[in-house]
Amino acid sequence: MATRTLTRQGVISTLTRQGVIPTFTRRRLIAAAAASAAWAAPAAWAQGFPNKPLRLIVGFAPGGAADVMARIIAKGLGAQLGQQVNVDNKPGADGILAAQEAMRAPADGYTLLLGTNTALVAVPALRPNPPYDPFKAFTPISSAGEFSMFLAVSPTLPSRNLNEFLDHVAANPGKYNSASSNSAAELAMLQLLSTRGGKVVNARYKGDVQAMTDLVGGQVHMMFSTGTLVPTFAKDGKIRPLLTLLPQRSPLLPEVPTATELGLGKLTITPWAGFFGPAGLPPEITATLSGELRKALARPDVHEQLVGQGFSSYGMGATEFGAFFRKQYDGFVSTVRENNVKFE
Repeated sequence: MATRTLTRQGVISTLTRQGVIPTFTRRRLIAAAAASAAWAAPAAWAQGFPNKPLRLIVGFAPGGAADVMARIIAKGLGAQLGQQVNVDNKPGADGILAAQEAMRAPADGYTLLLGTNTALVAVPALRPNPPYDPFKAFTPISSAGEFSMFLAVSPTLPSRNLNEFLDHVAANPGKYNSASSNSAAELAMLQLLSTRGGKVVNARYKGDVQAMTDLVGGQVHMMFSTGTLVPTFAKDGKIRPLLTLLPQRSPLLPEVPTATELGLGKLTITPWAGFFGPAGLPPEITATLSGELRKALARPDVHEQLVGQGFSSYGMGATEFGAFFRKQYDGFVSTVRENNVKFE
């Protein structure tokens, strides 16, 4: 005897013809079945995700703090997902190139952006014609954590502590210059020097490695840099760390005081990083990535490596991270306005 497979609508139609279901009820059931199918499709898609390697776009050059941190987490995330997570470096333009690459990618979960407060906050907050609206162009997935940020100065400066440094720079306008690889580091320097009226010319670099090379070589005299580079050169006496922007002293350089200890609690710039997808990323895919990223950050091997880089890692759910992102943006904008900061 031949058999026939019926769809949900077919079953409903058959029961209606047999008088089991009234016509008006039939319409409701068909509508419910269609809605159920619409919800089931993304769920089934999410359950099959991922079935190929992922791409993590990083807006900084290889070897810098963001790149090193991204590769550590990418390896852990790959282990969680059972797929390779390939890091794709797109340095330059304050992370704009990387952000634009990510926002143009398909919203299918296979392209992620390591977003930082430079590309996702400083760029849209400081530029008169921002290249994107960060709240409309991206989907927040999870935080990654905060970078250790240290003020490092050249040993050619006669300053042995922060107060001496600030007084010396203020007393010698135009004599010294600074280096930065992003707007957040540049703004942090402006905030710091403004406490004593000091002014320097800032040199912009594509990455911290190049900037640190010139600091060690004496071409520049000061910069804010991360725990990936500062401890190594500080131990060799090639640079002198005077301050950390972390809320507590870093175990990498426990002798370096915090801004709060030195009475500079108004320094508000602390570089953070998080993961974003293009706008319109399906909620199921967002939830899957957010959960696996948080698990990756909690892996002992990942955590230990990040601590060794001076990175304070912590994961947030997508909703919580979205709220954190908005708060960081609003606080940054307020700081810029209060200090009348303008960037070329």
